[in-house]
Amino acid sequence: MKALNEQELRASFVNCSKGEAKRLAIPRDLDEQPWDDLDFLGWRDPGAPDRAYLVTEHGGEVVGVALRRSAQQRGYLHRGMCSLCLTTHPGDGVSLMTARRAGQAGRDSNSVGVYVCTDLACSLYVRGKKIPDLGGRLEESLTVEEQIDRTRIKLFAFLDKVLT
Repeated sequence: MKALNEQELRASFVNCSKGEAKRLAIPRDLDEQPWDDLDFLGWRDPGAPDRAYLVTEHGGEVVGVALRRSAQQRGYLHRGMCSLCLTTHPGDGVSLMTARRAGQAGRDSNSVGVYVCTDLACSLYVRGKKIPDLGGRLEESLTVEEQIDRTRIKLFAFLDKVLT
């Protein structure tokens, strides 16, 4: 993924108003992000733990999506699997994140959801750059490049649902 600045991030959001995009919390460490290892930039809002954001390149454009995290708390013995990168995590390591759909559908309160790593570090888990706490990655016969392609396909399928 190419490096993005704050202005590009704010302009990319498709499922919130310009005012909402202007007020959302942008990561302060944009210059320190491992852009070459990211399929998407994902972060949680430090001031609102139920809010998260995801920005990626899709269809030749930068697309940003505002997400809401489900409030359901899971016990530490419960395990969940991210539907994008297939990493397993204990407890609240995987969350249902919902996104308002873009356009009129979103204004009519229609949304779509995806189970995703709560820390939104899927790209790093797939590449082995980050190891999940007490979770794991399944041993697969696919190469890392094939796993990256699969993660992108799943991500783009989710984004297509948000955009239509």
